[in-house]
Amino acid sequence: MSPLVSRRTFLLGTGAGATLMLTGCTLGNAEALSTAGTVDFANALGIPPLAPSTIASDGARLFQLTAEAGSSLFHPAAPTPTWGYNGAFLGPTLRARRGEKVRVAVHNALPDPTTVHWHGMQVPAAYDGSAHQVIAPGAEWIPEWTIDQPAATLWYHPHVHGKSEEQMTRGLTGMFIVDEEGPDQGLPTEYGVDDIPLILQDRAFADDGSFQLTSDTPTGLLGDTMLINGSINPYLLVRTEAVRLRILNAATARVFNFGFSDDRTFTVIGTDGGLLPAPVPVERLMLSPGERAEIVVRFKAGERPVLQSLPQELGMSGELNIRAGGNDSLDLLQFRAAAKLATAPGLPASLATPASLDLEEPALIRGFILKDMYINGKLMDMSRIDETVGAGTVETWNVSNTDNLAHNFHVHGAQFRILDIDGIDPQPEFGGWKDTVFLPVRATARIRIKFSPYADPTTPYMYHCHFIRHADMGMMGQFTTV
Repeated sequence: MSPLVSRRTFLLGTGAGATLMLTGCTLGNAEALSTAGTVDFANALGIPPLAPSTIASDGARLFQLTAEAGSSLFHPAAPTPTWGYNGAFLGPTLRARRGEKVRVAVHNALPDPTTVHWHGMQVPAAYDGSAHQVIAPGAEWIPEWTIDQPAATLWYHPHVHGKSEEQMTRGLTGMFIVDEEGPDQGLPTEYGVDDIPLILQDRAFADDGSFQLTSDTPTGLLGDTMLINGSINPYLLVRTEAVRLRILNAATARVFNFGFSDDRTFTVIGTDGGLLPAPVPVERLMLSPGERAEIVVRFKAGERPVLQSLPQELGMSGELNIRAGGNDSLDLLQFRAAAKLATAPGLPASLATPASLDLEEPALIRGFILKDMYINGKLMDMSRIDETVGAGTVETWNVSNTDNLAHNFHVHGAQFRILDIDGIDPQPEFGGWKDTVFLPVRATARIRIKFSPYADPTTPYMYHCHFIRHADMGMMGQFTTV
């Protein structure tokens, strides 16, 4: 996303490869989609620009975001009407340090009301950007808060009740990177060079080039065209031996099971809420909608491995698993290593300090049942407070998926540790701070949550399934901190 590109029209990739990706299966087809080995990787990966900021008179770092409509050219057939922040599609990457006070002036230039939710950020409930902080067309909203959480890859997106999937599909998504106050820990940190954001989405196109906004898939909108940072069939030039990838599953319904075409081992260094205690080598990494991970991949000069999404088991019946994309094999991004690579040191043996991951004993244990778009037998009601928790306290929540569909569970205004899933310790790559946990069919997760320190008895935070159509249909509840 070059700053030289017009704010109103964003060229995201054309040519034979882009057209090829448009010929996949139709939505809801009970056949698996495979693009493995068929993608030409004709387009350079776009990198969302870093959002400019200024320092206000009170020392706050001030960002400006405008939600606006535009047009994007994804394929040669026709331009696509899209929405974005400070441009036609997606938004800039906001970046700030722990301890900084930030203020974001959000202007709504769209024809519809919207919100901006700071996913994973601990902010006062009144600034959370959920369905209670609606910004009318032409209006401005200016949340502010002091960042007091570990360095992490977070993101922002709309959270209008009943309209979130539609607005996210149109393009309203961006990344928010939090850095630590002090020096880095020997990890790749040069944004766009060896520290690369990857915003993963899928889309389906109507005949007129517009995004399809409805489908008959069981989990929500499922597309046959993959977008990475808004680019179709992208490649990334690699100039260093080690590259840090900040992966965000920004799809509204698709689960990605990441791996490489040569089955190489890569290293997970962080999850939703920050760095892990130590690097974890893996060959596969599965992320459901809303989840993030930071990985480090090492390259050799001249090689061209491909990042893929491979079939996964979602716990559903065979046909439902196929229709939810669980059997799909997708080529996502080709890496093109230069003939000579800048040397990069190995990763440190430890990352987050053990003390930073400690949690005290829970003040309370609560249970949540996910079934038929209900949580504990209730659909979302904006006027109802479902739970009340103590500000800054710790609780254990037992979350069970008793439905025949896969779900996940996201909690606003909090971070948590996964204690176990079906009584089994989480895999080490999910042993750090999280805000979203994946729940296959008939799975139960025990999570220990540290709640926001901000008390507000009248403005609620939310918890919900992050398969966005499920949340739009009412699979969501509310809690206040007191």
